[in-house]
Amino acid sequence: MFGYVTGNWGELSKEQQDRYRGVYCGICRDIRLQSSKISQMGLSYDMAFLALLLMSLYEPEEQVGNNACLLHPVKRRPWVDNEYIRYSADMNVALAYYNFLDDWQDDGKLSAKVMAQAMGKYYPPIAQRYPRQCEAIERCMKRLSELEKANCSNPDQPASAFGDLMAELMVYREDLWAPTLREMGSALGRFIYLLDGVLDYDKDEKKGKYNPFLAMGKGKNPARWEEYLVLTMGRCAQAFERLPLVQDKALLDNILYSGVWVAYRGKEQKEDHRHDR
Repeated sequence: MFGYVTGNWGELSKEQQDRYRGVYCGICRDIRLQSSKISQMGLSYDMAFLALLLMSLYEPEEQVGNNACLLHPVKRRPWVDNEYIRYSADMNVALAYYNFLDDWQDDGKLSAKVMAQAMGKYYPPIAQRYPRQCEAIERCMKRLSELEKANCSNPDQPASAFGDLMAELMVYREDLWAPTLREMGSALGRFIYLLDGVLDYDKDEKKGKYNPFLAMGKGKNPARWEEYLVLTMGRCAQAFERLPLVQDKALLDNILYSGVWVAYRGKEQKEDHRHDR
């Protein structure tokens, strides 16, 4: 359910791509420093968006550097570091841990069990640093699991549960921007959950797994699904535009108005190509 909030690389300038990679590598670096190398396996571009958003909103001082790593052992990669990068790294680990835990408990995946056990010892310190956010992750993931096991036929309910989770992650501190960030995070979380349902529909149908649109019992309806997605992302964008963002605004616009649709448009193109043959 992660990895959809990413940039449309073809529409980014070289400078924007470098900035994006620097934030991403900064999160990866902080995951290693604050947790472990194995925790880096759960790294997602979703948290790079979170870091960029908070950095644009609060404009902290940044540290920069460059290092080689396991993925790039020869060419050194630049990284950016600040408190919001470190926060996003912690949230990435917390989300990845619960994602692996969920896959293990619900689907019995051995690989997920191994990863959940390996990352489990790094979760308590994060929960101690960010009790509100981690309590929301625990509460919302439990609620989501209950709804999915009950084969909930109303997509709005599980989408709202994931929206509640993302709403709390968006809020780094309780200040005047917290309500707007929560509103934005709630809509973004709902979008992510519904998009995941659209993209996994055929696979879930084949495997007999829960899918919010399968549970509706009305068959495939791509036009209706897109209405859900457009409406939800519209709400997210309305909150986003109320934030006083200047730094990296063009990069954030690319992610929110174009990048989040890349996977969906790719699925559409594949299905159109299949029908044309």
